[in-house]
Amino acid sequence: MTPYITYAFFAFLLGAVVGSFLNVCICRMPHGESVVSPPSHCPKCDYQIRWYDNIPILSYLALGGKCRSCGTRISIQYPLVELLNGLLALALFVKFFPPAFMNMAPLQAMGRPAFYFIVLFAFCCALVVITFIDLEHQIIPDTISLPGIVVGFLVSFFIPHIGWLNSLIGIVAGGGSLLLIAWIYQAVAKKDGMGGGDIKLLAMMGAFLGWKSILFIIFVSSLLGSVIGVTLMAIRKKDSTLAIPFGPFLAGAAVLYIFYGRRIISWYLNMGG
Repeated sequence: MTPYITYAFFAFLLGAVVGSFLNVCICRMPHGESVVSPPSHCPKCDYQIRWYDNIPILSYLALGGKCRSCGTRISIQYPLVELLNGLLALALFVKFFPPAFMNMAPLQAMGRPAFYFIVLFAFCCALVVITFIDLEHQIIPDTISLPGIVVGFLVSFFIPHIGWLNSLIGIVAGGGSLLLIAWIYQAVAKKDGMGGGDIKLLAMMGAFLGWKSILFIIFVSSLLGSVIGVTLMAIRKKDSTLAIPFGPFLAGAAVLYIFYGRRIISWYLNMGG
């Protein structure tokens, strides 16, 4: 195994381990419970999960997706979140530490790229939690989005290609654009069409990614939401009142922007050239 593959493996492992904690956040935060105490346990028999039963992905497979004590089925969400977070960490590692970084001086290789990796990894972790909570409960916790706005703005002072002004405009543009859309929809349809959680989430995205990301995220998330929403309604034969959480589409668009946003925008602008 080459050194680069070893580093990449540990990046994936880091993401999967953190993903195990994210599962705790996903399960407890909607109910206002502590994510620290009590320790992880079976919701049916209260069996306290041992460390060897809490190894990301592998423990789920070894146990056959069941509690060791009572045999209760464990949700597939647990290994999926761990796998997804591991893949996100791996993708960020490859983005900020390409194979050429192995030939760089240690300070040059681990300086600014490491900071970018940590910031965007934390951001992606927040999006994973928000996505799964919104899918199940159709809420986006303020305990993530509001501190996320502040953190995103503060770290922008240390990211030259974003900067504090770009981040500040992103906060205003992100929150303001969805607020305007929600107000127009409510005025026309006479009912709420978008929750305040989506508005605060897009403001958080603007804080981390800057104002240039906002149009991309709104366009892509709306496109994804429309296609998937229409498909689901056709399959389930439901009318247009089917409630579909928008947070996961915003999160997916933000992740797409991180890895391919500038490339897609450049390709689109050059199509007519």
